[in-house]
Amino acid sequence: MEPLILPDSNIYIGALRAGVDPFREFAAGIERHDWEFATCGVVELEICRGLRDPGTLQRFRERFAAMRLIATSPEIWAHAAQLAWSLDRRGHVLPAADLLLAAHALHAGATLLTRDAHFQMIPGLSVIDRLPGP
Repeated sequence: MEPLILPDSNIYIGALRAGVDPFREFAAGIERHDWEFATCGVVELEICRGLRDPGTLQRFRERFAAMRLIATSPEIWAHAAQLAWSLDRRGHVLPAADLLLAAHALHAGATLLTRDAHFQMIPGLSVIDRLPGP
């Protein structure tokens, strides 16, 4: 089974701001490393709401549809709530969307690809900040 990678919305945003197609980078990772990329509703919402061009929006929707979807379940909501409660008690208040994203990754056994260092505080979550090279 190939490693599953769940990119955070900040990965897409950073690529777009740099004029890079994030899906092209993902395709290279699939070819070189046999990775599988996933998405979830919270990432799609965060990305699609910020796209201004209808053509770009359509292209992103098509690419997301080709990725493995980690569907939001009652178990994921419960896990996100538990993460929020336990991290809050330790003085680490993370955004709700990030807790939900982490719960998706944990549920699917995925590695979270993100630029946000606060994900390192989440027990058991595998986090990388860039795709490994060839």
